[in-house]
Amino acid sequence: MSFLIIGIGLLAQLFFSARIIVQWFVSEKNKRVISNTLFWVFSLCGSMAMVIYGCLKNDFSIILGQFIAYYIYIGNLRLKGLWDKQNVILRYGLISIPLLAIFLRINESPTFFFNLFNNENIPLILLVYGSIGQIIFTFRFIYQWIYSKKENESVLPPTFWWISLTGSMIIVSYGAMVKDPILILGQSFGFVSYIRNLMIGRKSEKTKSSL
Repeated sequence: MSFLIIGIGLLAQLFFSARIIVQWFVSEKNKRVISNTLFWVFSLCGSMAMVIYGCLKNDFSIILGQFIAYYIYIGNLRLKGLWDKQNVILRYGLISIPLLAIFLRINESPTFFFNLFNNENIPLILLVYGSIGQIIFTFRFIYQWIYSKKENESVLPPTFWWISLTGSMIIVSYGAMVKDPILILGQSFGFVSYIRNLMIGRKSEKTKSSL
């Protein structure tokens, strides 16, 4: 794996780690689970880098998970009122980045999609296993998006964190089996935050019910 690819992967995990730290800090301060704007800004930046990382590695499971989540992050920024305030050129540029990254890889290598499922470094059974983890991990944001649209505000409900834990465990084990330190590093860091957010959420609910 080249230093460039590793660097892009580490940059993605840096953004993902930053979102967890910021969200966790704000939630601890407010004594309830908060869906803050920076969480979604860092998520979008991390996802952008991770899509490029997945394309360069020809790892379908990474591309699948990040491609869907990327646009959900944009949706949450819209609910936060930040997205529509940005310059229209910037917005369309951000929307097109994942599509452009995939297009450039296809243009560079016509067999790109074929290679996604025939990666000599990743057996098909592991690719399927990793994709299941990414699907579960991505579903948390689909669930969160549906829940937030229903509430008409960006929120992070308890089920979001339970799904996060499940998907993360699969992805960490997948990363260990394919010897991908980027996946292991990124997912392992989130474990404590997911559990702590569940604890904060439960405590907040108990406080509300006692009032």
